[in-house]
Amino acid sequence: MDNIKINTTQNVALDYQAAGLGPRILAVILDTIFRLTYFFLLLTIFYQAFERTIYSNKYLYNDEASNQLMYAILIICELPAILYHLLCETFLNGQSFGKKIVKIKVVKLDGTQPNFGSYLIRSMFRLLDDGIVGLIVIAVSKNSQRVGDMVAGTTVIVLNKKMTINDTILSRNTTDYKIVYNQVSLLSDKDANTINEVLLFAGAQQQSGHLKLLAQKIKQKYGIQDVKQDDEAFLRTILEDYSHYQFEN
Repeated sequence: MDNIKINTTQNVALDYQAAGLGPRILAVILDTIFRLTYFFLLLTIFYQAFERTIYSNKYLYNDEASNQLMYAILIICELPAILYHLLCETFLNGQSFGKKIVKIKVVKLDGTQPNFGSYLIRSMFRLLDDGIVGLIVIAVSKNSQRVGDMVAGTTVIVLNKKMTINDTILSRNTTDYKIVYNQVSLLSDKDANTINEVLLFAGAQQQSGHLKLLAQKIKQKYGIQDVKQDDEAFLRTILEDYSHYQFEN
């Protein structure tokens, strides 16, 4: 698989493994199973409700208003399956349920966090990218992108490490924690996300050079001096301080 170099908002270049055809096809198959299962359950429920209405002699074949209402309710209930990928990627941080199982994720090539617009563009191009066209484009493109990814500026990467609650930015381990670096009150969400990403990446790839570079930039940007911790401990303390500062405020 190809490696993708992504520059974070702190200009720290991270190398991620691009998700090839295998993982992406498997994720699509799983997502298709989930969607079809939802459709089947939905139609079964509507069929049972329709059948009971007929047996109870409450259904009128010529009642146009009732028919239209039933169709409208059915369409509304189908929306989660129709908008499956858009909803999942928006609320599950770039992953569908299939992607979660396969451990792949949508990211932006410019290092920023994908937003709703990015996921919407990807979803709009699914009609074009579905099938053999999407597979060919992913196989021949530089960053394993389909057309929707190219337009949205995104791609799909392989997650090297299983995420836990302690890997998230905000996690409160103790209630009596005392903040070490008061400068975290100035820390931006983007910088906090960058620190978290670099820590995860460096741990998975064993590349301490990224930690040193980022630690230097954070110290310079926020005027943090007289640090006695090593780079990894410093960055983890910054994240811990940031988490507790957010909980306290």
